[in-house]
Amino acid sequence: MTLQQLYLVLLVSGTVLMASIAAARAAHRVGLPSLLFFLAVGVIAGEDVIGIEFDDAQLAQSLGTAGLAIILVEGGLSTHWPDVRRLLAPAGVLATVGVAVSVGVTGAGAHYLLGMDWHLALLLGAIVSSTDAAAVFAVLRSLPLPRKTTGLLEAESGFNDAPTIILVLVFSTAAADLPGPGAILGNVLYQLVVGGVLGLAVGRVGVAALRHIALPATGLYPLATVGFGIIAFAAAGALNASGIIAAYLAGLVLGNSRLPHRAATRSFAEGTGWLAQIGLFVMLGLLVDPSELPGAILPALAVGLVLLLIARPVSVAACLLPFRMPWREQAFISWAGLRGAVPIVLATFPIVAAVDGARHLLNIVFVLVVVFTLVQGPTLPAAARLLHVVRTGALREIQVESAPLDILDADLLTVTVPPGSRLHGVAVFELRLPPPAVITFLVRDGATLVPGPETVLTTGDELLLVSTPAARQATERRLRAVGRRGKLARWLGEHGGADPDGDDSGITARDG
Repeated sequence: MTLQQLYLVLLVSGTVLMASIAAARAAHRVGLPSLLFFLAVGVIAGEDVIGIEFDDAQLAQSLGTAGLAIILVEGGLSTHWPDVRRLLAPAGVLATVGVAVSVGVTGAGAHYLLGMDWHLALLLGAIVSSTDAAAVFAVLRSLPLPRKTTGLLEAESGFNDAPTIILVLVFSTAAADLPGPGAILGNVLYQLVVGGVLGLAVGRVGVAALRHIALPATGLYPLATVGFGIIAFAAAGALNASGIIAAYLAGLVLGNSRLPHRAATRSFAEGTGWLAQIGLFVMLGLLVDPSELPGAILPALAVGLVLLLIARPVSVAACLLPFRMPWREQAFISWAGLRGAVPIVLATFPIVAAVDGARHLLNIVFVLVVVFTLVQGPTLPAAARLLHVVRTGALREIQVESAPLDILDADLLTVTVPPGSRLHGVAVFELRLPPPAVITFLVRDGATLVPGPETVLTTGDELLLVSTPAARQATERRLRAVGRRGKLARWLGEHGGADPDGDDSGITARDG
């Protein structure tokens, strides 16, 4: 590859990335899952519209599986263990028995409604039976649902990828003679047990290492944390176990342990998760040929309706009946079984295995995901209200963002009072900062406090100020002026202009 070709690739990649980020913003505003917009970016960028050619199913499978691993690591890191601890049993049953029931019912529907042979019908049922972690994490955490319901759906989506991948591999590689139920069950148990043990073990090793080894830079801690999740994924895959469940459990252990720089780690993991989602969905959009999709619409609608109205409710009822879950919650969990990247990635497996009719399966799965995400995603709030799953005024899951500048239109300033600064001894109200600038936080001798108007600043104090962009320069000038001449700086003719010696009186500005 020449430098000019590299520049072109980077230009196209950067443009697609920016378009996808803009699409995520639009999706958030209209209340639709962002995966639909990412898929649309990929389809538009493809050879039928803009002209980017991509039809390598093997590469799509490899990159897609790696992307799923990153998404699952991020999902584990952001999952609150107390919310899912008591739900492991029902989530595990949904992820195993529920998948088996869903595969059987959906496969039967595809066989009798579409005339598919049983092998291809069961393969299609296996592909679409997994709920998608990325879609579930993104949609459910914005709804005011009970933690029990949200935790169960998140745990199920984190666990059920492994059994479905195993079934898809079995049906893709056994075109002639399908293995017996005992062989399939043994394979599933091996992959789940070995993958789960490896994930927990690598997570524990990662926690011990990050607690006791001092890394030379703060930015290395997030890299190391996500790296342990990837190691768990790869180690399990090398042993023919489930790398997906290993990655999720490693992330779960790491995310719920007391580690250094947890906030930075979660922010980094969220960013890598978004990058993986964008790359994954755009790539899958590129892989699909839009001219072939119209022929898949009716089969996708038929299979999707069987899945949504029969297979999913039957599997949920069969699995949750022993746990005495109210029928309203069961109905909501049935409706909230969102599909996303996982089924489309799984649809590349039979293409790589050269299964007859595999390309048509990919088109069916693509249309099914798009149509039923459009149906289920926007209607989840209404379904929750209709089923009285959440009471009016119930608390939403708190979303903590470090830089929502488009909402707050604010800048953050960090200020340290250095030795010799005239800020020492000045009360907060005597600073007379330009409105609406305000000191929100103070760190003194390792202790934190929220300062009041009478709080007196001392040498070594670290302050966090919030200011609007319009007042930022005036705020910095006022702080410099007081730092140089004290609280009477204005009367003494000091206005905090630029110092030719570069002295800013300990002020460090940082956006958002």
